[in-house]
Amino acid sequence: MTDAYLSRIGKLIRDARQHRGWTQSQLADALGTSQSAVNRIERGNQNISLDMIARIGEALDSEIVSLGYAGPMHLRVVGGRRLSGSIDVKTSKNACVALLCATLLNAGRTTLRRVARIEEVYRILEVLASIGVRHRWINDGNDLEILPPAELDLGAMDTEAARRTRSVIMFLGPLLHRMDHFKIPYAGGCDLGTRTVQPHMTALRHFGLEITATDGTYHAQVDRSVSPTRPIVLTERGDTVTENALLAAARHDGVTVIRNASSNYMVQDLCFFLEELGVRVEGIGTTTLTVHGVATIDRDVDYAPSEDPVEAMSLLAAAVVTESELTIRRVPIEFMEIELAVLEEMGLDHERSTEYRADNGRTRLLDLTVRPSKLRAPIDKIHPMPFPGLNIDNVPFFAAIAAFAQGQTLIHDWVYDNRAIYLTDLNRLGADVKLLDPHRVLVEGPTRWRSAEMMCPPALRPAVVVLLAMMAAEGTSVLRNVYVINRGYEDLAERLNSVGAQIETFRDI
Repeated sequence: MTDAYLSRIGKLIRDARQHRGWTQSQLADALGTSQSAVNRIERGNQNISLDMIARIGEALDSEIVSLGYAGPMHLRVVGGRRLSGSIDVKTSKNACVALLCATLLNAGRTTLRRVARIEEVYRILEVLASIGVRHRWINDGNDLEILPPAELDLGAMDTEAARRTRSVIMFLGPLLHRMDHFKIPYAGGCDLGTRTVQPHMTALRHFGLEITATDGTYHAQVDRSVSPTRPIVLTERGDTVTENALLAAARHDGVTVIRNASSNYMVQDLCFFLEELGVRVEGIGTTTLTVHGVATIDRDVDYAPSEDPVEAMSLLAAAVVTESELTIRRVPIEFMEIELAVLEEMGLDHERSTEYRADNGRTRLLDLTVRPSKLRAPIDKIHPMPFPGLNIDNVPFFAAIAAFAQGQTLIHDWVYDNRAIYLTDLNRLGADVKLLDPHRVLVEGPTRWRSAEMMCPPALRPAVVVLLAMMAAEGTSVLRNVYVINRGYEDLAERLNSVGAQIETFRDI
């Protein structure tokens, strides 16, 4: 290779390493080489083989540093292994993306602690960076520092990154205070069927926002003479709808009442963060929020989002289906109490520690030890409800648990048009899952799991459910194209391996 190519490759490697938040020493450890060798590679002063380029690309999970097009990532799972030890729950994906959108409210510096390093976060960061928001990973890549510019450049928005996440819809609430007209791409993310954005438009219309949707773009116009004159009643008690209304109300110089609001975990984290910004929010944890907004926010703030109850449920389900004794630490119990009550009725053997507070000082946590249990199907159907009911995103994990249990379980996933359909993928692994209609499945257990090779479902939670079933199945399974899992989980395979799983990440070369 010429010196010019070595220099260009070195810069790509450096950028990919920094994007992941690794030091040169961490990359060196992953490659089995020295920090000085990595330093020479990044400066373009080291000859580098094609094999080493491929290894670096795999270590950094980067398609920038790769041999040609690296292609999608796959998982090879050796199942039938018992898990043991303890594992920590990471911070909430959904809270982190909401907080990233909320940083657009603040002219000051925002530091977010232990941010989930997942594809959904990376996509939002790419969008923010493209419009002028600076960010950097600090403290060995654990924390994230964000500093918005005085003026945003929405014309330079990375539309490709924006279309790959649903979270970009939450730009509407903050942006309506910063400019009179703007546009953002249609929201993307999981394939969960048609989900209307009309509830967002209805809520934000109270702040003068009018949307015209054409050519894959939302065109927004703001009428500054319009402001809420009465309580805003959300037509859907959705999480992102509530968050968008909160983001709009935060910089409305007055009092906004939001009724039929979600009180779910990510909404509470956003409310706690808004309070750090000087916005008073009454009614946190209820369905009526009263927001005392401020016209200007310019504060240096430091906030730690709480742990993810859906990841906690994922880890609990992993322990159940692999018949393992596993301690799951830092479980946000107030958002899993219904799930545990249902599992207790099914016969789950578990032990809870004394409760303690999350780093945000508000959310209740505990450590949960799950033991091998003989489960029976629940008498009632499994169905989600808004908080404090069974969490919508925890419903799919009951499909794997029900397949493990004795008897028939009816699962009614009424929120999403198509998600229940993806649960029938468990049949490829030996389960007996009958699709009754687009929202209901009947699961017959217990299951004699078997290994298989299959494509990853295009929806996040069903994809992880398939992975957990593969962990329970004797033999070697392959789950192909797992980008959707990386959208919502940080280093899931590696972390499961740390407690006894055997999951290998690979790409087709």
